[in-house]
Amino acid sequence: MIEKLLTNELSRKRWKIFKKSKSATFSAVILIFLILGTFASPFLANSKPLIVKYQGETYFPIFKNYDAEKFGITDSLTVDYRTLKHGEGDYSIWPPIQWDPFESNDKVDSYPSAPSEVNLFGTDDRGRDVLTRLLYGFQYSISYAVAVWFISLIIGTALGGTMGYFGGKVDFIGQRIVEVLSTVPQFFLLIILISIFSPSLFMLIAISCIFSWIGISYYIRGEFLKNRNREFVEAARSLGASNFKIIFKHILPNSLTPIITFAPFTIAAEIVGLAALDYLGFGLQVPTPSWGELLAQAQKNYTIAWWLAFYPSLALFVVLTLLNLIGQGVRDAMDPNMT
Repeated sequence: MIEKLLTNELSRKRWKIFKKSKSATFSAVILIFLILGTFASPFLANSKPLIVKYQGETYFPIFKNYDAEKFGITDSLTVDYRTLKHGEGDYSIWPPIQWDPFESNDKVDSYPSAPSEVNLFGTDDRGRDVLTRLLYGFQYSISYAVAVWFISLIIGTALGGTMGYFGGKVDFIGQRIVEVLSTVPQFFLLIILISIFSPSLFMLIAISCIFSWIGISYYIRGEFLKNRNREFVEAARSLGASNFKIIFKHILPNSLTPIITFAPFTIAAEIVGLAALDYLGFGLQVPTPSWGELLAQAQKNYTIAWWLAFYPSLALFVVLTLLNLIGQGVRDAMDPNMT
C-alpha cells in the first residue's frame, strides 16, 4: 500500500530497503501499536466503564459525567461504578484496566503495594496503578519528543539553510552566534528556566527548543553549502528561478537525508531527556503520569518496591530499543550506496 503512495522512484527503493530489515519493520509496527495504545489510553485504562446499561437506559460514562440520581444514588454526588448494583438486564462493559492514572487503591494495606491481580504492576507511593501511569505517561513522552524534534527541525532548517545558501557574512555571523550558543551548558540552563516558569508540557517543549535546533542547523548548513553549487541548482538559477524556489524546490529536498536518518535517534534522546527532567523534579507537574517520576519514587523506595524501578526501566528500554532499530533501518534506506 505504501509503495503505491510513493510516486518517486528513489522513495520506493528506500522503502524496499527499509522493509528488508525485519527488525526495523517489526519495531515500527510495535511502536505504532504502542503509540495508538497510549493515545487510546482512556479506552484501555479507566475507572469508568465504557458502556453502562441501567434500567433500560444506556450510558457512556467514559464520555460524559452523569448525575448520581440517574443511578438511584442519593447520598453522594458522584457515581462509584464499581459498586453500582445491577438489576436484570443491566450490565457494564469495562476497559481492560479498571484504574485511571490519578486514582489510589484504598483496598491495600500500605503504599507502594506489590504487583497483584488487581494492580498487575503494583502501585506507587500514593497507591496509583503503575501500569496505568506507564500507559498514560508514554503519551506525554512521545508527544514531547516528537514536538521538540519537529519544531527544532523547522528552526534548524530555516537558520542552517539560510547560512548555507547565502554564505559570506550571513554564514560568518550566523555561525559565530551558533558557536556561542553551543558552548552554553544547556541542560543546567534548561533546569534554571524550568524552575522559573510553571513546567507544563507546552512550556517544557518551548524551553527545550531553545537549544535543540543547533545540531540540526549544522547538518542543514553543510548540505546547503554542498548543494548550492550543484548543476541542477545552477541550471535553475540560469533559468531565472527565485531564491525561494531554488531553496524549497531544489536544495531543501536534497538536503534532508541526514535529518531524516537521525530522526529516530533524536526522538529517543528527547524521551530520555524528559525522563531525566521528571526524575530530577523539573519536568511535568505532579500528579501528571511520568516515567521519570516513577523512577524517582523507586530511588526513595528501592529496598521495598522493586517494581517501581523495574517496570519504568523496562518501558524505557523497550521504546528506546524500538526507536534505535527503526533508526538503523532508516539509515540503511537513506544510504546512497544502498540505493
